Amino acid sequence: MINREVYQNPLNERYSSKEMSYIFSDENKFKTWRKLWIALAESQKELGLNIDDNQIQNMKDFESNINYDIAKQIEKETRHDVMSHVKAFGMQAELAKGIIHLGATSCYVGDNTDLINMFKALELIEIKLASVINNLSKFAIEYKSVPTLGFTHFQAAQLTTVGKRATLWLYDLLMDLEEVTYRKNKIYLRGVKGTTGTQASFLELFNHDHDKVKELDEKVCEKMGFKKSYPVTGQTYSRKVDSYVLSSLSSIAQSLHKMTNDIRLLQHLKELEEPFESTQIGSSAMAYKRNPMRSERISSLSKYIINLAQNPALVHSTQWLERTLDDSANRRLAIGEAFLATDAILEIAINVTNGLVVYENMINRHINEELPFMATEYILMEAVKKGGDRQELHEKIRVYSMEAAKNVKINGGHNNLIELLANDAEFNLDEVEIKNVLKAENFIGRSKEQVEEFILNDVNPILEKYKNLVKDVELNV
Repeated sequence: MINREVYQNPLNERYSSKEMSYIFSDENKFKTWRKLWIALAESQKELGLNIDDNQIQNMKDFESNINYDIAKQIEKETRHDVMSHVKAFGMQAELAKGIIHLGATSCYVGDNTDLINMFKALELIEIKLASVINNLSKFAIEYKSVPTLGFTHFQAAQLTTVGKRATLWLYDLLMDLEEVTYRKNKIYLRGVKGTTGTQASFLELFNHDHDKVKELDEKVCEKMGFKKSYPVTGQTYSRKVDSYVLSSLSSIAQSLHKMTNDIRLLQHLKELEEPFESTQIGSSAMAYKRNPMRSERISSLSKYIINLAQNPALVHSTQWLERTLDDSANRRLAIGEAFLATDAILEIAINVTNGLVVYENMINRHINEELPFMATEYILMEAVKKGGDRQELHEKIRVYSMEAAKNVKINGGHNNLIELLANDAEFNLDEVEIKNVLKAENFIGRSKEQVEEFILNDVNPILEKYKNLVKDVELNV
């Protein structure tokens, strides 16, 4: 039951998936803490400490049955979240009370859980990012040959194709996927490192047997599904890891912000449109409007993610020596919310890229308004082939272009450059000959071939890995 009288985070309420919300939930966190305590006790037993099977089993009996009320009451008294859960766990698993958290510091459960959660969250981000790439690759292939105006400075420039433009978005996201995969694979456990990272407490437990201490670290990593731990830490793993991870999320946000800005501009031009349901309302006042609200939501949340990425950079740079606690409260907010928001923009992006609508007639109208200006170089060459003077004809084209632009901008008329050129005998070209030059496909360069080559050589080999994992989504709002 949601308590409407207190603030609810919109990331959970409106935007993020249940899977991502669960990863950063208290339920998942505290269950992971107990798994870590069990893994530690099992490993210590296997290496010869005085821990028996009944104690281990007693811990496992209460692994998922967490007495939150007791833990909350103890934390109110102790002001220490980890010790409150150590004590609460011991009150349930009474046989194991004396060996829970043996030799460990709070960061044993806190840091290792954060790393496990970031790894799982990056796995989810990776799949959803691949799903957006999959959608865009299909879109790019479908529209690889459809000419459209290119824009520089949002001024009409040489033609490209609808599919070629989509590859620009795709390539950014492909780089993001490479970065996310790299960062995921670079996440290790903090492992079993002790209070200041020296493993002194564990060395004492194992009577100064260095090999057993090293093996303890390896065993815990293996039980928690990791191949290794960070080779050196202070009390915490280096907070630079957080900075790297959130930078990769910021990179995704930058790419999707750029893509959705483009979609919003193209929707204004009525050339491209995000999905719009039959019952969807674009404006509470203007019933006719079809606002690009999904793209706008991505742009809005992307700004938030990009800003959040500054937090771990500041946290890491201001940590003192082996550790200070001014990282804790910040990380509770920044890391989880960065993942939740990135999950949200990817969910929306999957939906948008799966339903983009292209209006080719409107695209052609815009091409026809601008193409005569762009084709003047080709027209000049055709006229010179027929014996015209290049310099004289160039000047005439300049004058006629200005006259045609005036007709469009000042008089509100159409672009009459072709008529002006056709009526000038010195060009020795009739209107049919000129219009033969004005075929849009003559001006798209290698757009079609670039799309085909890019998808074949760069995109498809990567998507092959995700062919059974890509997904579609249904948005909540």
